[in-house]
Amino acid sequence: MRVLILEDNSRLRALTAGALRAAGFATDAFETLADARAAAETTAYDCIVLDLGLPDGDGMDLLEALRRRGSSTPVLLLTARDDKASVVQGLNRGADDYLRKPFDVDELIARIRALLRRPGTAFQTVLAEGNIALDPSERRAVVDGTAIDFSRREVGALEMLMRSSGRVVQKSALEEALYGYDEEVSVNAIEVLVHRLRKKLSGAGANREIVTLRGIGYLLAEPRA
Repeated sequence: MRVLILEDNSRLRALTAGALRAAGFATDAFETLADARAAAETTAYDCIVLDLGLPDGDGMDLLEALRRRGSSTPVLLLTARDDKASVVQGLNRGADDYLRKPFDVDELIARIRALLRRPGTAFQTVLAEGNIALDPSERRAVVDGTAIDFSRREVGALEMLMRSSGRVVQKSALEEALYGYDEEVSVNAIEVLVHRLRKKLSGAGANREIVTLRGIGYLLAEPRA
């Protein structure tokens, strides 16, 4: 799951991005409206968190641009404005929720997860493939009834493979979904991640395995005879 944060306060931006990454979200954090707009036009985000007052404009402008082009991505507004009119205006323009500053990051994460559980969004159901079950909202994976300790990126990779069951997931797609713009990614990071995930699934007795299609990507499938 990938989240865009638009917040001009550097300390708050870093704190929020760090908390979201620790909670299992690939996170891209931006200071200006121009940078966030460019990212939103080229990257598919699962949720967007927008500050309203920015050095080069208003987060509401990005919200309106998203809705004009038909995007249904959940948007949560961050606002220091006390008047109800600003909140009502944001909701009327297409925002899904709002949070007033100062806020607790745990509440922000809970609200994002709540938005992603709404009908039509990716978090709304528990995924199941063979004897593997994954609850995306809780980032909890179970193999044959036993909870397995996966890292946040391992869970993210497993989620993508389960959602694409029977179809190939390209290496580049995994890299884009699991790492933010400002995170360094080694050449073999995805290979190492998939190796660890494959080993844990096998060790837990999973009746599905990750198949590597060299030069193409990865596939979650039944073990080969």
